[in-house]
Amino acid sequence: MKVLIADDDDELRDLMVLYLSNAGYGVSAHENGKKAWEALQKEGADVAVLDINMPEMDGLELLDLIRGSEKFQELPVIIITAGARNIDRETALGRGADMYLPKPVDYDGLIKHIKSLWEAFGKE
Repeated sequence: MKVLIADDDDELRDLMVLYLSNAGYGVSAHENGKKAWEALQKEGADVAVLDINMPEMDGLELLDLIRGSEKFQELPVIIITAGARNIDRETALGRGADMYLPKPVDYDGLIKHIKSLWEAFGKE
């Protein structure tokens, strides 16, 4: 399974790559939504983990592109953010995110959520 990550926090992104790679996942990690969207179109992914607040293109803008794309509209998407405000959660879920997780990220929990989404979408 391949996980697309978009997060502008270098340390957090590197830790997600480390944990997910050690769990056996392929990972494509990017510092903003624009680069993540370009990579998704070229390489594809099975699950996306997107930060809301990023430069150039934020996670919600990327989520809109994913949900508006015939090719990727069914891609499971997890939104993560340090904001953790109810409005962010409601906005993300209302725009089509499948799950919303606050930062700091619980890496073991993230792996479980990715697996559960993968199974829920009938991919296993």
